[in-house]
Amino acid sequence: MSRRFLTLALIFAAAFTVSHISMPKQAHAQQSFEDFLRGLFRGPGPSGRQNVKIFTNHAPGTIIVSFGDRRLYYMTGKGSAISYPIAIPKPQARWAGVSHVSRKVENPTWTPTPQMRRENPKLPAFVPGGDPRNPLGARALYLGDTLYRIHGTDAPWLIGDQVSRGCVRMYNDDVIDLYNRTRIGAKVVITWDRFRTI
Repeated sequence: MSRRFLTLALIFAAAFTVSHISMPKQAHAQQSFEDFLRGLFRGPGPSGRQNVKIFTNHAPGTIIVSFGDRRLYYMTGKGSAISYPIAIPKPQARWAGVSHVSRKVENPTWTPTPQMRRENPKLPAFVPGGDPRNPLGARALYLGDTLYRIHGTDAPWLIGDQVSRGCVRMYNDDVIDLYNRTRIGAKVVITWDRFRTI
């Protein structure tokens, strides 16, 4: 049984108990359920990273984002990497290419785009860094001169799913680990190719 499955099972079991004890109204239950889940993952939260042997020739320090594998690989040596689970873009936000880490930010602030606010008028105009509702989570690594980022999340239960607008989401504990290993200027390869690992 996978660690992700066990984590999700425990979350939903706890949420079910809480909602049936203290949340009689559906609307109230939904809002409180979201706050409850965010509360569970304040601080380090879950992690899915593992050391792997990977069949590729990328140099140490390179980040490979494999949307096909739904994993991010940080190359630590020849044929060796740390593998992290990620959430990937929705089909309409699909992209690929080669970039670099242009900036690193701890507890980044988040400002939704005008299009995001048109689609969801309930979105706040601004969310400060460190706020548990901040969708960028604990760290952000900016890619080149684009709006794309590798970042944490306020919704760790979505890691592994196809949910983003193009950014790469990670567990907060994992993005902190990656952030501490990665230098400004590091090469980032974004691909839909899949990789053989052991």
